[in-house]
Amino acid sequence: MFIVMEIQTNADGTIGTLINSYTDRNEAESKYHAILASASISSVPVHSACMFTNEGNMIKSERYIHEVEVEATE
Repeated sequence: MFIVMEIQTNADGTIGTLINSYTDRNEAESKYHAILASASISSVPVHSACMFTNEGNMIKSERYIHEVEVEATE
């Protein structure tokens, strides 16, 4: 089995995760790349995808880091 996890870290430091499991590696790979496609244009400061086995062995992991613009105060 394969696990694909999406991790989103917001500007305030809160973290959200979405976890999916697959018996077929090709389906897991598809989900992994779909997450990264969304993450590449996301406004979430840190948006990542991880793929690992059900035994916890990491297969791959990638992330996008988007700079957060700080609003100027008068």
